[in-house]
Amino acid sequence: MKLAYWMYAGPAHIGTLRVSSSFKNVHAIMHAPIGDDYFNVMRSMLERDRNFTPVTISSVDRNVLARGSQEKVVDNITRKDAEEHPDLIVLTPTCTSSILQEDLGNFVQRAQLDSKGDVLLADVNHYRYNELQAADRTLQQIVQYYIAKAKKKGELPDGKTANPSVNIIGISSLGFHNHHDCTELKRLMADLGIEVNAVIPEGASVLELKNLPKAWFNLVPYREIGLMSAQFLQEEFDMPFVDITPMGVVETARCIRKIQETLNAQGAAVDYADFIENQTLHVSQAAWFSRSIDCQNLTGKKAVVFGDNTHAAAMTKILSREMGIHVVMAGTYCKYDEKWFRDQVSEYCDEVLISEDNGAIADAIARIEPSAIFGTQMERHVGKRLRIPCGVISAPIHVQDFPIGYKPFLAYEGTNQVADLVYNSFTLGMEDHLLEIFGGHDTKEGITKGMSADSDMNWTKDAQAELNKVPGFVRGKIKRNTEKFARERGLSEITVEAMYAAKEAVGA
Repeated sequence: MKLAYWMYAGPAHIGTLRVSSSFKNVHAIMHAPIGDDYFNVMRSMLERDRNFTPVTISSVDRNVLARGSQEKVVDNITRKDAEEHPDLIVLTPTCTSSILQEDLGNFVQRAQLDSKGDVLLADVNHYRYNELQAADRTLQQIVQYYIAKAKKKGELPDGKTANPSVNIIGISSLGFHNHHDCTELKRLMADLGIEVNAVIPEGASVLELKNLPKAWFNLVPYREIGLMSAQFLQEEFDMPFVDITPMGVVETARCIRKIQETLNAQGAAVDYADFIENQTLHVSQAAWFSRSIDCQNLTGKKAVVFGDNTHAAAMTKILSREMGIHVVMAGTYCKYDEKWFRDQVSEYCDEVLISEDNGAIADAIARIEPSAIFGTQMERHVGKRLRIPCGVISAPIHVQDFPIGYKPFLAYEGTNQVADLVYNSFTLGMEDHLLEIFGGHDTKEGITKGMSADSDMNWTKDAQAELNKVPGFVRGKIKRNTEKFARERGLSEITVEAMYAAKEAVGA
């Protein structure tokens, strides 16, 4: 089992708990030792939810290890069923408690006998799956369970809704700007004349999942959560789904055209060409901004993109295709979906990096020395150390990713937010030297060869004074280039003469 001080995607049980706590009136029992129960605190803090997080820990302690945990787990399930009256209780172990290899399926069967609500064991491999994979699988499992239950009782509705309708799948608790994206997607669907049949899992009731087949199609805005459920509904009911993330002007238009094609294939007669043109010209400012002198000043600048599959792929396309920015490297930590990511970004960047190792990513950024980074909170910290500005575009989530103001990343309003993020990330980074001039700025130097190595070169007093005259926003780069020059020539210390020689060598 890997012990890490930074994980881009959390352990599997976090994904299961994200999905269960997103539904209305669903409670989760976490079979785990004390210490694995940080989800409650994390969700309460970040979501700013006034209600208690519906998760209870059935703790594994020395008494449980001595006697077995069946009685305790069953008692906790039946107690919560009596106290909370949930529609569903989801039992999930953690990586730690999975080591015990207990028959939790049998525990669930025992508890179901005395519970009025449904009881379900999260069918997730906690050794192989991460948070995102587990969330996708858990959502699909819950959908499948209630579809099968309704089919057995003969309660599945017949036919589709009278007007075109959609299920939006994948909006969940602790999602990156998910709530704002959902509002924007609902607005977009209303503008297109499409009714929203359901949004799952966030805010939905499991008792209403039987109505999912009534929609004309499913929309999966994020590749990480929702795709398995959409594929299940397609296999079971021949329901089409659209999995094009409407992020950026081009991809939003492509998503809408795919929706048009999907509806017309089922007998509708819709044409969204005028809508796309009007939104692109008058609602989204991104298309206009990309032709303005402000954006033209960014043309050709180097950028690095890193994040989950959905946001990293979308941002790579936006930077390269819509804003003329040179994406030197695009990467993702979703190693399980590497082929899809490479197919999406390969033609828009020079290099693709698939890794969960934040140190390797930091070293790659230090090597490339881009003008800006678009990544996770980890890359933001890397950028601070290297004095490179960073715009945060992806989970893992941080308190900054739950703004009180309205900041969607999807659809046409989202294009404006993304354009602002890109422009401000580049231009505000250039103003660091003003902060230094007027004082109050942390002047920590960038490190030399990579993020994992400190400087091993000695600078003379005169050379250090000369370096301090360089504006802050390029000082780290000058220092690294000079030390590289000195190291290649076997110099043991850097003098003013060596600085000027390095400057001439790179043509600066």
